[in-house]
Amino acid sequence: MDNVELSDPPFGLEKEFNALLTPDAIRFIAQLTSAFSNDVDKVLWNRTARKVELDLTNSYPDFSLDTAHIRNDTNWRVAAVPRRLQNRHVDIGDTAPSQTERFHKALMSSAQGIQVDFDDGNCPTFYNQIKGIFNIYQVVHGLIPGLPPISEAPVLMLRPRAWNMVEHNMLVKGREVPGPLFDYGLLMYHTGRKLYESESGPFFYLSKVESFLEARLWNQIFVWTEEKLRLPLGSIKATVLIENVLASFEMEEILYVLKEHSAGLNCGIWDYAASFVNKFGHRPEFLLPDRSKYVNMEKHFLKSYMDLLVQTCHRRGALATGGMAALLLPKDRGSAEYQSVIAAVTQLKLFEINAGVDGFMVYDIDLVAPMQKLFQEHTSGPNQLHVIPSVKISQSDLLLMPAGGVTLFGLKYNIAVGILFIDAWLKGEGHFFYCGKVEDSATAEISRAQVWQWIRHQVKLEDDGRMVTRGLVGALAQQVERWLVDESQLPNLQEERLHTAAELFMEIVLKRDFPEFITTYLNLDHTFLSTKF
Repeated sequence: MDNVELSDPPFGLEKEFNALLTPDAIRFIAQLTSAFSNDVDKVLWNRTARKVELDLTNSYPDFSLDTAHIRNDTNWRVAAVPRRLQNRHVDIGDTAPSQTERFHKALMSSAQGIQVDFDDGNCPTFYNQIKGIFNIYQVVHGLIPGLPPISEAPVLMLRPRAWNMVEHNMLVKGREVPGPLFDYGLLMYHTGRKLYESESGPFFYLSKVESFLEARLWNQIFVWTEEKLRLPLGSIKATVLIENVLASFEMEEILYVLKEHSAGLNCGIWDYAASFVNKFGHRPEFLLPDRSKYVNMEKHFLKSYMDLLVQTCHRRGALATGGMAALLLPKDRGSAEYQSVIAAVTQLKLFEINAGVDGFMVYDIDLVAPMQKLFQEHTSGPNQLHVIPSVKISQSDLLLMPAGGVTLFGLKYNIAVGILFIDAWLKGEGHFFYCGKVEDSATAEISRAQVWQWIRHQVKLEDDGRMVTRGLVGALAQQVERWLVDESQLPNLQEERLHTAAELFMEIVLKRDFPEFITTYLNLDHTFLSTKF
């Protein structure tokens, strides 16, 4: 314990802090960190090296010849899907567990699962991490009156932070603990055995995995944990989110290295689209058009990605899940707007069902029942493992950018989402509501990525031929800021926070080199700001 430094409890969470960070739990996280901290470093170094290699050679990712034997071997399968994961029709997404009321409401819903989110939909303040993990601890151990036992509630799909995040409040051997190891370690130590014994886990979502080597590291962590906690090999199951274009070329390999621990793969739209700008945004051939008008799952590069994911999973006996419906239902069920939202979500999700996915997510809990009904009307049985798309997806299919330009509406929308996400982050929240949708770090990533890329390539607006420049973006950001202040009638401190968010947004989109993750930028370069507001 001499090697561990821990911050004081967040104000008001002393009881929760002491219940979670017991001497044995601290020792467990310290041992976990000591065992894998260097491997986490290598993950991040390899990402940098891969990016440098692609840039220096001006090359494109492709299916690797070195691992062709894995893809060509038709005999291997992942371990059988556990009973409680066989039906994954509708999960509730972006459920930050620190938001107690929403978390408990989700547990009382008819959803098959809950994405218990410490990543995209969560701002990882120490308060939120401790509150969220403690809320999960209470639920798993049946300490909240009125909630169903964990064996009867929707399954918890626990999503720790991704490799790029660190926990500032715990140091092991003088270094901050990787964020995912802190989250995962506390969750496994306090709930892993109970979840296993109730056939309800432990199940995880793994975010922002870029290669099978990263998935293999998670597998090693799972094996280490199972040995430490005396759980049978394969007790832990994980769904990997294919959110990066490089990972789309390694889906079979990712399933293979997680064979005993795989719960399948997930495909979404905005983190994945943003990864193209992350990796290739400086290249003109990867100019991504206005997402509000020209980018959706029906576009060839995204449809190919979904088809390949479903095909890969189902060939190997793994589940394939789709993205999250971000639209929010109006309160008036009799309104035309309500019917319009239902129709829009139905169209989007029927597209995914017809593509063969076994399930997807919704944010609005009231969308669970109609989307479950949609699955029942268009499929038979708990999943679609029998559906294997007969497609041959090539390198060019995955890399072909859609045609289209940039609109003034799309530019202003991206600016607003970027500013509002940073504003939410500064007040300790990981998602917010705007124009009838929930927005989180995934939509913030694509929003600021597109603005950066459009400035970088000096694109012209379809509306009036104006060039997207620093000056234009700055003027529009000021317009958006003024409109938000006037619309919400913000008090002085909130107005100051929004102004800071607008300044940070401009700082990010004007960087010479593309900042890899907006959350890393805010969490590492501007940590001090979270205490100011």
